[in-house]
Amino acid sequence: MENRLSTFGHNFQIKSISSLMSDGNFLAQIYDILDESHYDNDTLKWVIKQCKEYYDEYKKPITFDVFKVKTGEVKNDILKTSIVENLKEVFRYMEAPDLEFVKDQTLDFFKNQALKNAIIESVDILESSGDYDAIKTLVDTALTAGIERNIGHEYIHDIDARYSETTRMTVETGWDIINELTQGGLGKGELGVVVAPAGIGKSWVLSHLSASSIKRGKTVVHYTLELNEEYTGLRYDSILTGIANQNLKYHKEDVERAVGNIDGELVIKYFPTKTASVNTISAHLKRMVTLGKKVDMVIVDYADIMKDTGNAREVRHALGNIYEDLRGLAGEFGIPIWTASQANRCHILTDKVETENGKIEIGKIKEGDEILTHLGYKKVTKVFPVEKQPVYKVKLKSGKEITISADHDLPIMYGKLKSVSTGLKVGDKLFTKK
Repeated sequence: MENRLSTFGHNFQIKSISSLMSDGNFLAQIYDILDESHYDNDTLKWVIKQCKEYYDEYKKPITFDVFKVKTGEVKNDILKTSIVENLKEVFRYMEAPDLEFVKDQTLDFFKNQALKNAIIESVDILESSGDYDAIKTLVDTALTAGIERNIGHEYIHDIDARYSETTRMTVETGWDIINELTQGGLGKGELGVVVAPAGIGKSWVLSHLSASSIKRGKTVVHYTLELNEEYTGLRYDSILTGIANQNLKYHKEDVERAVGNIDGELVIKYFPTKTASVNTISAHLKRMVTLGKKVDMVIVDYADIMKDTGNAREVRHALGNIYEDLRGLAGEFGIPIWTASQANRCHILTDKVETENGKIEIGKIKEGDEILTHLGYKKVTKVFPVEKQPVYKVKLKSGKEITISADHDLPIMYGKLKSVSTGLKVGDKLFTKK
């Protein structure tokens, strides 16, 4: 059995340090058996020692800002230069695709070293005193080395944690009625969804939620999957100043003053429609955390046009996967996530929806019924009074008929939407599923 990590190569050792800095759970798991003597040069040994000492005091992974201070304290210029160069490599590998493999191999190496040391020490004890209880303790300790420390919430012992003010730390929305309904806004690990038909203003609502948070000193990351980063930024300018979007170019100084008074931070990141998955967002958030940014909330505009990594055949299953993954992402990073979903179908009372008891006409649905949605069966919590309004039939060249209300938007050429009330006419070309 090798005594050094040098058998894995220099890059592997660098990536193991990247893992210690980017994954607090991994550091906590390996901390007790992490031994810098197994690294193959003085520079890496110094870096590992700093990682351990910082974690020992603060129970968190060390950051590059801390390393900057620690490196400045090194008197040996040759060692200092070598440390800086190696830390540059560590930074370059912070998002390497094989870090999970590196963590597994590093953990196995140090667990094997702990077991080997226990066996060697046991031989000495056997020859000197024959104390089998001491040998058993040594081996048992070695076998439990490197196991996951956090087993979960221990109900009997963790009662204080349940009643701590930080049990559910929320990010307020800026709207009193929503804050009341959500008991203060969304908390860490929670997913909020704004549901509305096309053209109602879902993206504006998400931007308002974000603007309210950055004014309270929070750091928000806004992922836009439709509009570019600059145009999305103009929306925020309009929200923060109250100046109409089309007039902003005449009021740049007002915008600068409004932005200058904000205590929080906003990062806007664009990904093309249907190219970004939850994994894409996760990788970007990890990069931000690595760079020292504390993310308080995430906006995804919007989940329905994200990429499903589950390869679901049906749209409703794909959407279900995306929303479940988003909720998991919120839990992984301990932050609230707001997104939107498009409810773009209008119905007549005789349309049928799927329930646990079969298909039922919408007009016969009542509170408490479970109906099938893209997130599975959900309970109907409110049935609104029926409003009579004109119903129109749109007949396509293929002979297919679509029953709609006057305000139902249909997609036409060049990505535009048009309804009967906004001038839909004979001859318009609609985009339909094949």
